[in-house]
Amino acid sequence: MTQSALAVVVLAAGQGTRMKSEIAKVLHPLSGVPLIGHVLSTASALEPDHIAVVVRHQRDAVADVVNDYVEDALIVDQDDVPGTGRAVELALQALPKDFSGDVVVISGDVPLLDSDTLHAVLDHHRAEGTALTLLTTVPDDPAGYGRVIRTESGGVARIVEDADATEDERAIEEINAGVYFVERSAASAALAALGTDNAQGEKYLTDMVESLHQAGHPVAGVLVEDSWLLEGINDRAQLSDVQARLTRMTVRGWQLSGVTIQDPASTMIDLSVELAPDVTLLPGVHLGGSTRIDSHATIGPDTTLVDCTVESHATVVRTHALGAHIHEHASIGPFSYLRPGTSVGPEGKVGAFVEVKNSTLQRGAKVPHLSYIGDSDVGEGTNIGAGAITANYDGSQKHRTTIGAQVRTGSHTVFVAPVELGDGSYTAAGAVVRRAVEPGALAMSIAPQRNLEGWVEQNREGSPAATAAKNASTGKKKP
Repeated sequence: MTQSALAVVVLAAGQGTRMKSEIAKVLHPLSGVPLIGHVLSTASALEPDHIAVVVRHQRDAVADVVNDYVEDALIVDQDDVPGTGRAVELALQALPKDFSGDVVVISGDVPLLDSDTLHAVLDHHRAEGTALTLLTTVPDDPAGYGRVIRTESGGVARIVEDADATEDERAIEEINAGVYFVERSAASAALAALGTDNAQGEKYLTDMVESLHQAGHPVAGVLVEDSWLLEGINDRAQLSDVQARLTRMTVRGWQLSGVTIQDPASTMIDLSVELAPDVTLLPGVHLGGSTRIDSHATIGPDTTLVDCTVESHATVVRTHALGAHIHEHASIGPFSYLRPGTSVGPEGKVGAFVEVKNSTLQRGAKVPHLSYIGDSDVGEGTNIGAGAITANYDGSQKHRTTIGAQVRTGSHTVFVAPVELGDGSYTAAGAVVRRAVEPGALAMSIAPQRNLEGWVEQNREGSPAATAAKNASTGKKKP
C-alpha cells in the first residue's frame, strides 16, 4: 500500500435512544435518503480503498441499507465493550493487514458534511504530516460537546468530554466535531492502550488525541466555520432542523438551475428527484422518490408526486400520485388520485375526484369527474362520463376492462370486468355493462320506471315530505 491509500470508518452502532423510535437512528430518512445514506455517499466521493461501517443496534437492518449504497463495504460488529474508541479499534482490525494509509472516521448521523470539506482537510492533513487531524467548530451552544484543549503553539493536546470537564473547560467554545483523519498504525497503537476510566465507563475515541500528543505525535485541529456542516442528529427536533436546512439548499439549487418555485417554504424535494429548466412548482408541492418532471410542466398547488414521470407542458393540480406516468400536455386534477401503474397519455385528462389505478389512458382520453378507473385500458379520444366505475374485483381476482377509441359513456356507467367496449361505442346513463359492446353500438340497461302514487303519505305520515306532498296534491300553498 502507498501512503495515498485511504479508508473511511463510519460509526453506526448507536441505538439513538433520544429519537424514541423503533427505527435505528441512522435509518431515519432525510430528503428521501436514510441518514447513513448521506454519509456513505460522502464517503464514496472520497474514492477510498475501503469503507468500514461499525454496526450493533438493529444490525441487520442497518447492514442491508449500507449494502444498498456501498456493495463492498466492510460490516464490522461492535462487541460488548462500549464506546466509539472500541468501535474504531474493531474497524481498524477489519481492514486488510497490509493497509497502511490514512483513515477518516465519521459518524453515521452527520448527513450534511460534504466531500469537498473532507477532501480539503485530507489534503491539509497529508501536507502537514500530522499523525492526527480533527475537525472542530464553534456552535451556538457548546453544552454537551467535547471541548478542544489546545497547546500554546495551536496544536491539540486533548479533548475533554462535557461530563468530565471542569467549569473552566466548559467555558471553552470550540468543540470536537467527531471527524478524524489519522494514520492507521498510529491510531491502532493509541486505541489499544486506552481504557474506560471515565464518567461513562466507555472507551472514548477522543482519548486517542491525548495519547498521541503525549507520545510526541503532532495533532492538529481544523476549525470549520460553518458549524451546521457538522451537526449530528440525536432527536426528532434536530432531524427537523437539519431537514429544513437541507430543503432550503435543495430548493435554492433548483431555482438557480431554472426551476420556478413560488413558495420555497412549502416545497419539499427529495434529493433523488430530477427537474428540467422551466418547470413551475406552485405552493404546497412535495416531490419524492424517482420523480422526474420535464420542461414547462406545472405542478401544484397542493400536490404530492412520488416515483412519477411528468412530461413537458403537463399540469398536475391538487393531486396525490404514486408511480404514475403523465404524458405531455396531459391535465390532472384537481383532487385526483393516481395509483401505481397509471399512464395518462398525451393530452389526456383525469379530473376532479377521480381515482385511477394500474390503467392506461391513450392520447386524448378523458375521465373528467367522480370516477374510479382500475385495471383498465382506455382508447384514444374516449370520454368517460361522470360517476363511472370499473368493477374490477370479483371477490378473489382482479380483471381488466378494455374500452376502445372514441367511446362515449353516459353518467354512472358501471363496467363489470372482464369486459370490452369496441371503438366508437356508447353507453346510456346508468348502464351496467356486463358483456362486450360491439363497435358503434349503444349499451343500455334500462328497466321501466314505476311511480307508486301516494307512497310517501302512506308510509311517512306526518313527515315534512308527506305534508309537502299533500299540499301539492290539494293545491294548497305553503304559508
